[in-house]
Amino acid sequence: MADLIDSFRDKHTILALVSQIKKESIGLKTPFKIMEVCGGHTHALMRYGLLNLLQDTPLDFVHGPGCPVCVMPKLRIDEAIALAQMPNTILITLADLMRVPGSKGSLQSLRAQGADVRFAYAPLQALEVAIQNPDKKVVFVAIGFETTTPMTASLLLQAKEKGIKNLFIHNNHVLVPPSVQAVLKNSKIDALIAPSHVSVITGAKIYRPLLDLFKIPIVVAGFEPVDMLDGILRIVRQALKKQTLLEIQYSRAVSFEGNLKAQSLIAETMQVRENFEWRGLGEIPFSAMQMRPEFADFDVEVVFAEFLPKASALEPKNCLCGEILKGLAKPLDCTLFNKACTPSHPVGACMVSAEGACAAYYKYLS
Repeated sequence: MADLIDSFRDKHTILALVSQIKKESIGLKTPFKIMEVCGGHTHALMRYGLLNLLQDTPLDFVHGPGCPVCVMPKLRIDEAIALAQMPNTILITLADLMRVPGSKGSLQSLRAQGADVRFAYAPLQALEVAIQNPDKKVVFVAIGFETTTPMTASLLLQAKEKGIKNLFIHNNHVLVPPSVQAVLKNSKIDALIAPSHVSVITGAKIYRPLLDLFKIPIVVAGFEPVDMLDGILRIVRQALKKQTLLEIQYSRAVSFEGNLKAQSLIAETMQVRENFEWRGLGEIPFSAMQMRPEFADFDVEVVFAEFLPKASALEPKNCLCGEILKGLAKPLDCTLFNKACTPSHPVGACMVSAEGACAAYYKYLS
């Protein structure tokens, strides 16, 4: 396994790819804007020094909305906090979400006040907690793009099969293509590096409508530095030939059709919402999932509708997280960055998550 990973971090291969990109990209317009959709790609650019290696090129990397924690709006955080405050309730979510600020604090601050708020590494841990605590309401706050949605679907199916009555889901699973489409409508982007882990589940086919609509190169690339540079070189070559193709660089794990079993699990348990609010991006039609009516007994939006707040406060003044998610600004443009806003005291969601652009800049540039 180490050999497989090391080969995609090989110094000589990295420098050879950088040299080739520099040589071939001379013919591109300046700036040539490439959006890396996923926060994992943003961190890879920073972690491996790829931004520095490519700084003398026409390439300008724009950070996209592919951080599921960052795009969670305040209202959904406020809902999670309200659910955690219900009597006899255990609320479970993934660790990054604990620190995302809502209107009146975060789940982490609520936990410090004594609420039973826990973090899990996998959704099925919520099933174990529900079985072990039959006298409690166990609420799992589900987040993530298409990558993690099948795990929540599996949780729902197993809970139904076992007859579990005290487990409930706050479903915040969102979809990559509608969010990228919303960004591309308002930002001049010349090419996309599409996320590989999402594509393992969905297949590269989900980007075909984006290709047809915006006619820009799209390459599904892995997260290792050699993967990313290979993907960037493919984009450069497409642009020079005036091609707009959908390519799979990460072919060792991604196919055009994707994981049909995982897609089947999702289709069995969930359906697309008509509308969903994204932090920084606003309302985006058909951009998130909700439970099917057959699973209404597990849906907090049905079972506990009376406890859920209907509105939340505005985003903090001067926070540019929304503009960063739209690709219209970068973390260093924000006057709060590394001053009022740090990982230990985040003002905006982009500083909270391990995939957030602001967190990446703070970790690797500060």
